[in-house]
Amino acid sequence: MHETLNDLSLSIRTRMVELLNARLADAIDLRQQVKVAHWNVKGPEFIALHKLFDEIVEDVDDYVDLVAERSVQLGGVADGTVRQSAERSSLDEYAATGGGDGQEHVRAVADALASFGRSAREAIEIAASAKDQDTSDIFTEISRGTDKWLWMVESHQQTGDWMRRSADEGRGALHGGH
Repeated sequence: MHETLNDLSLSIRTRMVELLNARLADAIDLRQQVKVAHWNVKGPEFIALHKLFDEIVEDVDDYVDLVAERSVQLGGVADGTVRQSAERSSLDEYAATGGGDGQEHVRAVADALASFGRSAREAIEIAASAKDQDTSDIFTEISRGTDKWLWMVESHQQTGDWMRRSADEGRGALHGGH
């Protein structure tokens, strides 16, 4: 740990740097998984998903910077090489195949976002209990953003259900149903 005038104790800073580096590995892994989806998505929703996945990557790039820079602010070192990230990430391996259709990538990206969001929420609590509100706030921002992206990705799975319900309700009204 580097010396700093930050008034958090060395013990808290050390624990927070470990937490931050663990989540940094997850963020870098998430970024790459979503980029794989961006590169490989196929099918009738190609343009919409291609653009959506790229927008997610842009925000995840911001999360990577927030987490890495907080680690350094606390006197630590940001461990963010590809090899370090692959070794430390808690995310499952990307679930879609390279030739997967849009829905396969939607499911895989949703799974990765959900896992990452869960880890971010756990980090909020860990940092708050360590009395590092700033780190907790960073993870709150990340959690909020991740939940937004998860909602947008999952919406690609849910549209069909809504359309079927609407069609069924419409048929029921035509045949005297409620």
